Amino acid sequence: MLASITLVDSLILTLLTLVVYQSAAWVQQKWQLILLNPMLLTIIILIPYLLLNNINYAKYHQSTQALSILLEPATVALGYPLYQQLQHVKRYWKQLVMILTLGVIIVITMSFSLTMVLIHQEEIAIALSLKSVTTPIGITLTEQLQGDSSITSFAIMIAGLSGALLGPPWLRFINVKSDIAIGLAIGSGSHVIGSIILSKNNVYQGAYSSVALITSALLTAFIIPVLVPLLLPFFS
Repeated sequence: MLASITLVDSLILTLLTLVVYQSAAWVQQKWQLILLNPMLLTIIILIPYLLLNNINYAKYHQSTQALSILLEPATVALGYPLYQQLQHVKRYWKQLVMILTLGVIIVITMSFSLTMVLIHQEEIAIALSLKSVTTPIGITLTEQLQGDSSITSFAIMIAGLSGALLGPPWLRFINVKSDIAIGLAIGSGSHVIGSIILSKNNVYQGAYSSVALITSALLTAFIIPVLVPLLLPFFS
C-alpha cells in the first residue's frame, strides 16, 4: 500500500488537511466555542472523506509526513511559555518532578493493566499506556516496545481532545482553582492540545502545562521500558 503513494496523493491529502484545519480554526475564532476545536472538526470532516476514498491510516500518515515532521518543532515551541515563567516554576521543580513521576507510573500501570485484563493484547496495552504523551514521542516509544502505533496515534488524539474540551470545565466543577494544579493536570493528561488552550487563556497555567507536557514525556521515555516488563508477568 505504501509503495502506491504518489506525489499527487501526498499533495492532495496534505493540502486538504491544511485547508480543512484552517477553515475549522476560522470557525472556532468566529464562534468562540470550545466544542468547535479545530482538530476535532478536522477529524470529523476528514474521516468520512478517507473512508469514501478507501484511504487507510497508513497511507494517510505516509502521505502527510511533512505535517507530522512539523509536530516536533511545534512541540518544542510550547516551551516558550515555560521560558517566560521560568523563575516562577523553578521554585517548585522538585515537587513537580515527584508529582509527575508518580502520575506517569500510575497512568501507565492502570492503562496497561486494564487493557490486559479486558482484551489481553500486549501490543494494544502498550499503545494505550502511551496515550498521555505527545505524538512523536508516543509513536517512537510504541514502535520500540513492539506496540501498535496506529492505536497510539488514535489514543493520543482522543486523550488530547477529551482533556482539552472536558478538562477545564471538570476542574472548575470540582473547585480546583490553583494555576499550578490546572496546568499540571491538563499538560500531563492532554499534552499539546490541552497546553495550547491553556496558554491562550492564562500564562501561568500554560507554563505549568508545558512543564507537565515536557517532563511527563521525558519521564515516560525512561519509565515505560522498565515498567512494562515488570507488569507483563502478572498477565502471562
